[in-house]
Amino acid sequence: MDRAQKESVVEELGQIFESSGVVVVAHYAGLTVVEMQALRAQMREAGGAVRVAKNKLAKIALEGKPCASMADLLTGMTVLAYSEDPVAAAKVMDSFAKTNKKLEIIGGAMGENALDQAGVQAVAQMPSREELIASIVGCIGAPASNIAGAIGAPASNIASILSTLEEREAA
Repeated sequence: MDRAQKESVVEELGQIFESSGVVVVAHYAGLTVVEMQALRAQMREAGGAVRVAKNKLAKIALEGKPCASMADLLTGMTVLAYSEDPVAAAKVMDSFAKTNKKLEIIGGAMGENALDQAGVQAVAQMPSREELIASIVGCIGAPASNIAGAIGAPASNIASILSTLEEREAA
């Protein structure tokens, strides 16, 4: 790899570190090509990506970035998983690590906050952006359905009272 290629990799990694909601660092020694492709596919489905880069270049790219504190995690065979959604990459990496013991999560960063392994697992337990939006929409829609039920209830109560009175008179 010549100097120009290294500079472009550092620039690309710098953009990843700046624009990602979360970056997860893991050791991947022993993963087969098929397993790595499966990880990449799962990450792509979740809206994230996986990147293997030389630790030295990644450390250079981290200089001056908000998540520079995670540079200590970059030792050995590391893979970077990242996504704009602050929890997507953590969720995918956590679930993949549970099914494949060769992938070992060592930490990451969420904005300026460095995460250890437990921190990444905690982020993975958080609801995703889509889940939060769905729950907010549900909360907004619930009062409207309650109002509609309250408005319709007196009419149905009157109807049931009238039908009960008719049944009594007929008997």
